[in-house]
Amino acid sequence: MPDVNTNSAEAVSTTALHQGEAAFFDVDNTLMQGASLFHVARKMYQKRAFTLSDAAGFAWKQAKFILRGENMSDVHSIQDSAQKLAAGISADFIRQLGEEVYDEMIVSKIWPGTRALTQEHLKSGRQVWLVTATPVEVAGVIAQRLHLTGALGTVAEIEDGMYTGRLVGEILHGPAKGRAVQELAEKEGLDLSRSWAYSDSFNDIPLLTAVGNPVAINPDAKLRKYARDNNWPVYDFRSGRRAATLGLQAATGAGVVYGLWKGIAMVRRR
Repeated sequence: MPDVNTNSAEAVSTTALHQGEAAFFDVDNTLMQGASLFHVARKMYQKRAFTLSDAAGFAWKQAKFILRGENMSDVHSIQDSAQKLAAGISADFIRQLGEEVYDEMIVSKIWPGTRALTQEHLKSGRQVWLVTATPVEVAGVIAQRLHLTGALGTVAEIEDGMYTGRLVGEILHGPAKGRAVQELAEKEGLDLSRSWAYSDSFNDIPLLTAVGNPVAINPDAKLRKYARDNNWPVYDFRSGRRAATLGLQAATGAGVVYGLWKGIAMVRRR
């Protein structure tokens, strides 16, 4: 009697079972610590695409983002600033910059626990998509490097190979994420009632409620309460979170700004 590889048979069976399903992951504070767009801005500063004061503004918003979680006004402020600063820059430059940002900054910020979840979904035969307000070029690099199915991100307008400083559609944030996932599901033939979604932010309730299996990862206070009230799973992959929070709260506003400014100045000197 020939040998039968039962593990392979089970893998094939499991893959077939989950076809037509997907898992959707937010990026900032869900897949990685902090805001990916901040690292894009930092790299653009290193390449002299804008000034030190611009970089300091991004750094201050990044510090607030890590401390208190996602804030709609800060997200839109960062995105608007980045779009204006990118006007006149070539699309090829941004794609190359996305590769450098991933290798030098983002890869070390990825939460191992969240990455493991993406791989488990892939092994089960589900599509795995990133859904983020981050520029689609950068989101695409992250998805490619992690061997995910693809990425949905904010799309900037390009004319003659150059960014115009305007968006195509809207920032992929809040309700826009829910609509984008529904459109993707129609295109890919996905059953959202059997799919999964992961986020850290209460602002992503439209994404989380679009699927049958919502999960909170590293949640802000409002999402943690909402998840608890609705019996959603909650994963927290942050280590030393309480100590870091208390340390930041103990620092004066002036001290934080000074530290950020000195850090960026060191980058400039290098």
